[in-house]
Amino acid sequence: MDRLTELTSFVRACDTASFSAAARELGLSQPAVSQQIRALEKRLGVRLFDRTTRHVSPTEAGRRYLERARDIIERIEEADRSVGCLESKMCGRLAVGAPASFGAGVLGSYLIEFKRAYPELLLDVALTDSFVDVIAEGLDVAIRMGTIDDNRLIVRKLGVIGRCLAATPEYLDRRGRPRRPEDLADHDYLLYAHIRKRDVVPLTGPGGEKAEVRIRPAMRSDNSLLNHQALLSGVGIGLGHRVILDPLIAEGLLEHVLPDWHYASHHVHAVYPSNRFIPLKVRRFVAGFADHLAAMGALIDDKKA
Repeated sequence: MDRLTELTSFVRACDTASFSAAARELGLSQPAVSQQIRALEKRLGVRLFDRTTRHVSPTEAGRRYLERARDIIERIEEADRSVGCLESKMCGRLAVGAPASFGAGVLGSYLIEFKRAYPELLLDVALTDSFVDVIAEGLDVAIRMGTIDDNRLIVRKLGVIGRCLAATPEYLDRRGRPRRPEDLADHDYLLYAHIRKRDVVPLTGPGGEKAEVRIRPAMRSDNSLLNHQALLSGVGIGLGHRVILDPLIAEGLLEHVLPDWHYASHHVHAVYPSNRFIPLKVRRFVAGFADHLAAMGALIDDKKA
């Protein structure tokens, strides 16, 4: 029996929770699909489905097998699509994930540029500050900050992005401008909930001296876009990526707080699943985004990180 046919029947039965529905989608008879599943279970020596009169659901072994089986089928489908999709005319779906404010403020312009270059490509974009499992969510590529510790992913470092503290001139006129790190304790602070050191601002001085200041949050949010809006509204002092804040500082909408003190920079990476070959659309997207970051002056010297 054709092992690829067995795999296809198995995956469709998992997706539809029904041998009958899988058979209809595949243009086969229900007994044929049942026979293929039984043959697969016999060859593997495990039960892949729990069966009832109404539906079927994969066992624990079946769920583990599903991830690998789906990947094999996706590879074959990608190979088939590549035959009809010339390199100069990419098509299909590209699922991209990124943090909210970075995605809107930095990645967004590149997404538009990339879409214009490849109009037949569907960009499926998810911007969220919550942790997203790249593989479970079916993302082709995600932009991640900081340290990445996941051996299921290929990690490509794109560069280093600076961060700084800022506030509106109106807020600083009203509350005073911090002269030393410890002055932050007397200010309202916009705390990003996903940051590693909560309620503490770590800074490095011009001479390399270290300071950790316990701050008083005026607002704590797990959404960087909301924090950014609050920052521009003069609610308090907040932390942000310099590529986003520097233009606003240049316009006079924000002011750099404690400019002589350095907040640790962020490593920015592109990550994608390691259990599949890297499609052309992913390679082009990542390479283009690295060039985009460099062209817009978003990256800083690694030695300053």
